[in-house]
Amino acid sequence: MTYDIKITGGTIVDGTGEAGYTGDVGIRDGKIVALGNAPDDAAHTIDASGRIVCPGFIDIHTHYDAQIIWDRMLTVSPWHGVTTAVIGNCGFGVAPTRPENRDLIVRTLEKVEGMSRAALNAGMGDWPFETFPQYLDAIESRGTAINVAAYIGHTPLRLYVMGEDAYERAATDEEIASMRALVREAMEAGALGFATSESPNHVGAEGRPVPSRFASFDEIRTLASALRDVGKGIVQISAGGEIKFDHYVTLAETTGQNLNWSSLLTRNTNPELHRDYMAKTTELIASGKPIYPQMSCRELTMEFRFDEPFPMERLTLFEPLGKMTLDEKRQVYSDPEFRSALRREMSPEGSDAGPIMRLREAWANTAISECTTDESLDERKLVDLARERGVDPVDVALDLSLESNFQTRFRIPLANNDEKAVAELLGHKDTLLGLSDAGAHTSQLCDACFATHLLGHWVREKRALTVEEAVRKLTSLPADVFGLTGRGRLAVGHPADVVVFDPQTVAAGKLRRITDLPAGEERLVSEATGIDAVIVNGIVLRNADGDALSADGPLPGALLRNGAAREWSQAV
Repeated sequence: MTYDIKITGGTIVDGTGEAGYTGDVGIRDGKIVALGNAPDDAAHTIDASGRIVCPGFIDIHTHYDAQIIWDRMLTVSPWHGVTTAVIGNCGFGVAPTRPENRDLIVRTLEKVEGMSRAALNAGMGDWPFETFPQYLDAIESRGTAINVAAYIGHTPLRLYVMGEDAYERAATDEEIASMRALVREAMEAGALGFATSESPNHVGAEGRPVPSRFASFDEIRTLASALRDVGKGIVQISAGGEIKFDHYVTLAETTGQNLNWSSLLTRNTNPELHRDYMAKTTELIASGKPIYPQMSCRELTMEFRFDEPFPMERLTLFEPLGKMTLDEKRQVYSDPEFRSALRREMSPEGSDAGPIMRLREAWANTAISECTTDESLDERKLVDLARERGVDPVDVALDLSLESNFQTRFRIPLANNDEKAVAELLGHKDTLLGLSDAGAHTSQLCDACFATHLLGHWVREKRALTVEEAVRKLTSLPADVFGLTGRGRLAVGHPADVVVFDPQTVAAGKLRRITDLPAGEERLVSEATGIDAVIVNGIVLRNADGDALSADGPLPGALLRNGAAREWSQAV
């Protein structure tokens, strides 16, 4: 036998959590055909001496639903070793969408997921789909650099059936029946599952709660029950506020399938809460209830401007601003009464509601990330600058925003800034690594680098977990929970999704701002170091020098319908 690719001399970490061992990997026709001992010749050999050879990483929480239409490379995820991405999280997406509702979907994504409206309009062009099955067909026919699996999302589903009313009210029995039929249609076409959001942080067009937040639990249960009809799939819920374990148990029982919820984060305002959730997770899974939480291995920070103050929108004070023009916002931010009310909310005399208390804590640690009118203020904390000026941090932030015509950016640490607590979450065998939000909040954050951050920061620097356990959490654990057939393990006969990395140098680079989105819009990206090769279905996608394939040519990614790919046979 002659291999297409042979990887020699590396430490094989197969994704199962078992100890790594030195050996070779032989790849042919898109599959692994030799593991440990690969004695035959190869058309291409990769010397992996001193490197780790492991399965490609799986990102279970992305928002590439629109970007995939104009960016088949799904940057920046493959830079960091991701070979499979799940899209449609939190119940958001672009299908099904009627032509007359496209602008409403765009405005929803602009608001709730921090996507540029100009980039969405330019990149989506003449949308090549309406229904969810047509959307999957469009993805598959165009091709992708990495493997993709897609949820059908509750918000576009509601808008498709109810129109603008989806933003106003509960659904009728007839509307629920129509939506359920569409969920079943999507599952039969290859959807990975059904996703929704109950998060109070999710605000859509004109500052209104996203459509899924108007749904009763009975509506959610009925829609999810379509998964039982087809005997497959997974449910994803973005909770954000209250974690409703009783609802999750009901959904798991109703569907007969796994459920994952987000987000399990550490919070200084309640340092024991994550332990309570971990204990509940252990109890549920041990009792046969397959309910898994998503966590992040990175501090959750967000850059924002006051023209679109996403983190502040959990305050009722900001609700009217969602429908305002920039000029109207300027007037509000100049209003002494508004400022007084905001100062109060950000002080100990403010509301004692949990989300606002967490925002208040984050506000106390907010920094200026970019001040276009005075670069010397970059990276200064608002509280320090306010102290020097003898004013309140609220006045500093709003004055700088108005003086710079809303160009001043602020960085707010929202959660996960207790590293000891994050290490505890990483140590739980059933916590899922997610929340990269890749493709969303593009000018506000970039956590698509979570895998290289995990391997560099938590494995090498902090020694919080072994490389074998870190790889398991990036590969076989999500593959098993999400039903991604053949993914997540190095095994003979499995698809050859492989990453070769240097454990001594692997890391996520600093964030930098570029303008490569459609219409010249900007986004934050992070480069990876220490990634020597990324192989997708037996084809080298990236090497140490960058992309090994042209974005304009054939690409090796597969659409994972119901988590499984068609046989890969096309030679690139």
